[in-house]
Amino acid sequence: MSPLALPAVSLAAVPGRRVATLELAKEIERRGFAGIYCASFGDAMGLCEALAFATERIPFGTSIANIYTRHVSDYALSASFIHEISGGRFRFGVGISHAAMNRHLGVKTGRPLSEMRDFVEGVRATPRAGEIPPIVVAALRRKMVALAGEIGQGVVFANVARSHVKESLTALPPSARNSDEFFVGNMIPTCISEDVKAAAAVNRRTLSGYVTLPNYRNYWKEAGYVDEMEAIERALEKRDRDAIPGLMSDAWLADTTLFGTPETVLEGLAAWREAGVTTPILVPSSAVGKMPQAFEELFALFESDAAR
Repeated sequence: MSPLALPAVSLAAVPGRRVATLELAKEIERRGFAGIYCASFGDAMGLCEALAFATERIPFGTSIANIYTRHVSDYALSASFIHEISGGRFRFGVGISHAAMNRHLGVKTGRPLSEMRDFVEGVRATPRAGEIPPIVVAALRRKMVALAGEIGQGVVFANVARSHVKESLTALPPSARNSDEFFVGNMIPTCISEDVKAAAAVNRRTLSGYVTLPNYRNYWKEAGYVDEMEAIERALEKRDRDAIPGLMSDAWLADTTLFGTPETVLEGLAAWREAGVTTPILVPSSAVGKMPQAFEELFALFESDAAR
């Protein structure tokens, strides 16, 4: 079996580790990974600006920037700046985030489809901004996927079900679905360990907050996990959050994340590509350590794959 093409990876601008994160980005580039996509935790735009200077060749982008947290013209100017100084390596991934998170920020979420359309139009209409980078729209369900194909140069998912990806992508117009230039990414929680139960437990913790969000639960119901999501809703109604991990089934977890032995993770990565995700974005965690350990395990995974 020939080695798999390397995926992209996710980075976040964690306070206290920002300089180390840029050094890690240089190592990710040196190893030939397909891209770096910066999570909404922390300052994704700031991290991307730093990546434009810290790296030389690797594509990178936001995944995602919340459209409600900055004025559209401010986003346009920043995105254009990063695009220009990086030599065109930047993708501007944008999304509506989640109503609960936006309320916490004091921001009201409006009508997602119309506000996303207005935002993208506003970015492109900002005067004296310069060239705007490719815009990648974050989506879960079919209507936003279709909008991404209409107004964007890509779509990015997070934590979606692999078994449902092909169905989701049918919402794209043919011009996007048949284009090699159209970006299709997915943020995939990943934990590599010979201790499969420990790795599964890590990914359950990673997704434990997401299952409390109504838009995610509605998506996973659409993807076929009605029983799991309704059981979680009953637990939430009873305020029994301790019960939630036990309601996240093994089948659901294996369909939405990558975990287990190196061989299992590599097989799963190939399956994600077969499902239509052309740019898998691995979000690494470790069963035995923190983020630096997770990246060491990720690097070792692809070193061993290349040696086969």
